[in-house]
Amino acid sequence: MEQKEFDLITFGETMLRLSPPVNELINKSNTFTKHAGGAELNVASGVSLLGLRTAIITRLPHNQLGTFIKNRIRSSSVSDDYIIFDKSPEARVGVYYYENGAYPRKPTVVYDRKHSSITKIKPEEIPQDIYGKTRMFYTSGITLALSEATRTLAIDMIKKFKAAGAQIAFDVNYRANLWDEDTARTTIKQILPYLDILFISEESCRRMFKKTGTLQDMHREFCREYPNIQLIASSEREVISPKVHSFTSTVYLKRLDKFFHEEPYKDIDVVDRIGSGDAYCAG
Repeated sequence: MEQKEFDLITFGETMLRLSPPVNELINKSNTFTKHAGGAELNVASGVSLLGLRTAIITRLPHNQLGTFIKNRIRSSSVSDDYIIFDKSPEARVGVYYYENGAYPRKPTVVYDRKHSSITKIKPEEIPQDIYGKTRMFYTSGITLALSEATRTLAIDMIKKFKAAGAQIAFDVNYRANLWDEDTARTTIKQILPYLDILFISEESCRRMFKKTGTLQDMHREFCREYPNIQLIASSEREVISPKVHSFTSTVYLKRLDKFFHEEPYKDIDVVDRIGSGDAYCAG
């Protein structure tokens, strides 16, 4: 097998997360802690923790906030070779504010990501030699939903990485605040013929793709419809309270026509739930 420079390359938005101290409210707190995040960065970071070589393609403002995120990417052992810096006067980083929940109050997320630098990414900013450099490429429905520019580029990347011999992994990761289910379904159907690995929730199977039957039935139907898909994974979370969750998952491996069901992790003490689904994808 040909040796590649990377085991995984991802494409997506890297954001600035601002959080008040635990149990404080966004609208009352005077101090916020900043973090770097984003689905594709979380996955790349998780895979790098497993000892594999990862990189992320993203676009950041050419200022101190962009530098902060770049430094966090590097400290996660993710290559920053493919960060594109936006030097335009209106360049900005996507921001979200996350407030931890405390029963009965649910966690709260407030987004301020519209017109962020990545939403204006241009195809010519992507080096064409990147497509032969990785064993696997990963992106998510969030990236497809951000803008017409990210959607068109992500679809083109999927096709080019696939043509270069990479496996393609995709997480539906539906966000109702970014797009509606009909648009999501129509768009995602364009890339399903190119996927090797699909992450999708049971809810998205039923609501977005109108599948019926058991979860196992729906997994098999996806693989019959799209024979290229080799593995489908669905996680399931039960929220007992904001700080106590139970978690399980089901994986279908088409080659063996076999399902693997994880025994539930019950009553987990939640330290920070942000990125936990991405950690699952990374594993």
